[in-house]
Amino acid sequence: MTAWTYITTNKHNKVLYTGVTSELKERIKSHKDKKYPNAFTARYHADKLVWFQKFDSIIDAREREKQIKAGSRAKKIKLIEEMNPEWKDLFETL
Repeated sequence: MTAWTYITTNKHNKVLYTGVTSELKERIKSHKDKKYPNAFTARYHADKLVWFQKFDSIIDAREREKQIKAGSRAKKIKLIEEMNPEWKDLFETL
């Protein structure tokens, strides 16, 4: 089973949200569509996919999510900029 850990942000790259899913494209689309209006990503418009990592197991993806969430904002920014220095929305590349 494929799983993903991902980071989204808002238009101005101010908010960072880290999540995990087994269906990355569908999850990001639900963030963009604000499917859950009370969710963090909807309230803060964090629907721009700026980083993701693929795993063979949801357990590994969740472990990576915990590791990222435990890190500082600076570490998250470094992670994003290693993969996506221009902070482009990677949704269309999926």
